[in-house]
Amino acid sequence: MCSKSMAIQSMSILRITGVCACETGESFYSVSKNEKKYDFETGSLHILFAAYIINIVGQFQKIKKIKLLKVGGYMRTITREKYLNRFIELNGTPDIKIITGIRRSGKSKLMQAYIEYLKNHFENINIIFIDFMDLAYEDIKEYHALHNYVEEHYQAGKTNYLFVDEVQMCPKFELAINSLYSKGKYDIYVTGSNAFLLSADLATLFTGRYIEIHVFPFSFREYCKYHEDIQDKDKLFDEYSIKGGLAGSYAYRTEKDRTNYIKEVYETIVTRDLVQKYALPDTLVLQRLSEFLMDNISNLTSPNKVSRLLTANDTPTNHVTIGRYIKYLCNAFVFYDIKRYDIRGKKYLENSEKFYLCDSGIRYAILGSRNMDYGRVYENIVCIELLRRGYDVYVGKLYQKEIDFVAQRGSEKIYIQVSDNISGQETFNREVSPLIQIRDAYPKLIIARTKHTKYIYDGIEIYDIADWLLKEE
Repeated sequence: MCSKSMAIQSMSILRITGVCACETGESFYSVSKNEKKYDFETGSLHILFAAYIINIVGQFQKIKKIKLLKVGGYMRTITREKYLNRFIELNGTPDIKIITGIRRSGKSKLMQAYIEYLKNHFENINIIFIDFMDLAYEDIKEYHALHNYVEEHYQAGKTNYLFVDEVQMCPKFELAINSLYSKGKYDIYVTGSNAFLLSADLATLFTGRYIEIHVFPFSFREYCKYHEDIQDKDKLFDEYSIKGGLAGSYAYRTEKDRTNYIKEVYETIVTRDLVQKYALPDTLVLQRLSEFLMDNISNLTSPNKVSRLLTANDTPTNHVTIGRYIKYLCNAFVFYDIKRYDIRGKKYLENSEKFYLCDSGIRYAILGSRNMDYGRVYENIVCIELLRRGYDVYVGKLYQKEIDFVAQRGSEKIYIQVSDNISGQETFNREVSPLIQIRDAYPKLIIARTKHTKYIYDGIEIYDIADWLLKEE
């Protein structure tokens, strides 16, 4: 065999535990995985192939670093301590615990995490778990059957916990739950679809005492915890502003797949859940309304104004329909309505309000970068974070000026202005001016994209938005 043929034959590479060897057994080169050392035989032909071989080895090493997905292992999970602690606080209380929130916000995962906590920390307990998404429970999707199943699995002498996931899939489930609650034998927890287990409906559905545990998509703090391998806070915040907190989307490697996931979640709510819940004749007006509200975050809005604008843009409607549809979207936790508060007169104003989207990732997935205003995006993020932290939130009115948020929690009150870039003197003065005119002693904040540590101007605390979101409550 000619030397050229021998050389070509020796180039047939076998991949063995990360080390390459030649089929002929002829020592052509050696690779040390840990030391990244390459030794080649002398000879002009071998030298010509050296760069090629190193490239192959490099590609092999990169391939080994790719994490292949496996069924059930498609994404990381984190412990959402705030919600888990709330479950723990309510353990054993004589109330039905209702877990609400937008689709894919993590309600079922939280329930499972709490079950694991109970198993790890308590003895002499009996856990009855029913997941109506699982065909194993198909036979008890009838309220009598559900009631009987639970009673059959009750264990005397133990603390009995009942968990029902996707409870709305059992017609008239409330009759079974109310009956089981009245017996006083179970600590009851239920989750359901956002459109079929609405806050507005709970008092009607459940005759006994209940407590609502409202779950939001991931906060920025949780997003950072999920991506704990990345230490660049500013990079993470820029990502979070676009990707949002629907954690199921994080499993996808491409932006297209990620946004498609979010679109499907959103469209399922708008075009299926709400249509079924309220027997809507079509979805066009609802879709146009929702997109309008997304595009006008932080603007004062009224049904009259919206109906006129939609009608002018070839979507005929009226203020009554718009007012009703806005209520539906808020009931399903797609939007949160924030009313106005007259700071000087200390009264609430009813003529118009603002609407904030449950998650900034939905806006980007549906509207893309159209009319992208980061100041409004940041305002939306801050509003949802305040709600997540348990504040009642209002838009402040002081004479002819507006305060972005008045946040109240018990005796605590905070006045907040939100902006993108306040480095320009004119912008800075515009944000500071309304706060300076407030004469009471409650804290006043400006939250903006400063990328600086907190500083104080005339008694006003000025935070970088990423720092404020990560700040301990």
